[in-house]
Amino acid sequence: MRKFIRYLLPFLFSTAANASELPSYCQALDHMGGRYTVCSFDPKKNDIRLYQWDYIAGKPYGSFEALSTSLWRQHSFVIFAMNGGMYHRDLSPVGLHIENGVEKNAISTGGGWGNFHMQPNGVFFLKGQTAGVLETSAYLNANLKPDLATQSGPMLVIDGELHPRFLPQSDSLNTRNGVGVSDDGVVHFAISENAVRFYDFATLFRDRLHVKNALYLDGSISSVDIPAAKRRDSWHPMGPIIAVVERVPD
Repeated sequence: MRKFIRYLLPFLFSTAANASELPSYCQALDHMGGRYTVCSFDPKKNDIRLYQWDYIAGKPYGSFEALSTSLWRQHSFVIFAMNGGMYHRDLSPVGLHIENGVEKNAISTGGGWGNFHMQPNGVFFLKGQTAGVLETSAYLNANLKPDLATQSGPMLVIDGELHPRFLPQSDSLNTRNGVGVSDDGVVHFAISENAVRFYDFATLFRDRLHVKNALYLDGSISSVDIPAAKRRDSWHPMGPIIAVVERVPD
């Protein structure tokens, strides 16, 4: 136990202000007037997971702190986490949610209001060591049985093209976060540090990260947990959480 606590000490102060230097798996990017933090992980080397419900506590995690505390008890720790899709007031997922190969919430194909229903929307998934982003109908047609999946919307980039409803001169500005997978299989998570347009955010994935398919995760509640940079956002309660996890060595 003493070794476990000593190993975790560098991560116990992640509520402090952002550090000036990011860890090697993250970078700061300026793009079209926006400032972004991008963290990238290879699923062949990194353990990417999806969380929503804390079965021990009997309620949604709701925060990075609650998730980290739960994982520490299991001798694991978070090296990165991000809000992982849209959710209802009770913090349950709006669309598809699969954890550990078990579907917790069904895929949504109906209409509605808001960004989630700005068609086409899509799914971020992981099957084995292969990650991907697909537009919802393409995901259904692929008949995948993934280990994890979260549905959100709108798609940012679809087969190399920007979402058709994005306007380069739009006056709709917001903080935003999303995910995309490049051709080499690396998963790129991006969050804007200032308010940006959908169009500008999508071009970050297409033109700077060279991603052919990317998915919007959310807007004003966009949050990230990067313990090595002493950053842990806690603006709002959150539903699904995507996390990159490591185990404490014996």
